[in-house]
Amino acid sequence: MTIQELISQIHKKQSFLCIGLDTDLDKIPKFLLKEEDPIFAFNKAIIDATHHLCVAYKPNIAFYEAYGVEGWSALRKTIAYLNANYPEIFTIADAKRGDIGNTSTRYAKAFFEDLNFDSITIAPYMGKDSVEPFLAFKNRHTILLALTSNEGAFDFQTKKINGKEFYKEVLSVSTTYKGSENLMYVVGATKASYFKEIREIVPNSFLLVPGVGAQGGNLQEVCAHGMTKDVGLLINSSRGIIYASAEKDFADAARQKASELQIDMQAELNRLH
Repeated sequence: MTIQELISQIHKKQSFLCIGLDTDLDKIPKFLLKEEDPIFAFNKAIIDATHHLCVAYKPNIAFYEAYGVEGWSALRKTIAYLNANYPEIFTIADAKRGDIGNTSTRYAKAFFEDLNFDSITIAPYMGKDSVEPFLAFKNRHTILLALTSNEGAFDFQTKKINGKEFYKEVLSVSTTYKGSENLMYVVGATKASYFKEIREIVPNSFLLVPGVGAQGGNLQEVCAHGMTKDVGLLINSSRGIIYASAEKDFADAARQKASELQIDMQAELNRLH
């Protein structure tokens, strides 16, 4: 998917919502455990109930790898279902991969060619030769971890190196990589005060923003400092939407939560224009 196609969907749906499919068998409604593939059954119901309210889905790969072959099969079925039925949706493999040379190329092939995701999250700690293999794929997007929403983010990401915070160095250096036009960045919503400075370094790049909802991030603050003329934001909510109910109405409850966020996003888009 091209960035322009993503922007078009944002305006068409009046939403820049990304829904995280962090599917946990301990949290999904118990009646689904009787299904042949409960993970896929849960995902399919969530997708069918919310696809018109969001522009992206983000399966967290760990939640599928944890169940071995069955989990990987459910992931494969989920992405195939999305691509076949809702091809306008931007798909994100939240895999946080990152290795050098041929290893990165194999990771990229796994997610871009075999599974057919539009994008993947990458840890940039190993530098240029761990990122550029992902950037070589046309109309596929690499989402670098820049400033994350977890407590441990302050262990390294905000530490100063030669007077400059490490996450700012990641942002600046990454713009020099071959294929950097295919870069996006993860910036946590709980770090809303940082968005203004981030936009000085990457003024036009899309930012994937976790932390709105269960982690307490504020949508309005993120938009005030992070939105661009092309929106430039994908706001992710996972647990706050997909686990809104553990009963038979779980999909309807998810739709309601997604709708509430979409309405707030529409208000922010109206302010943009």
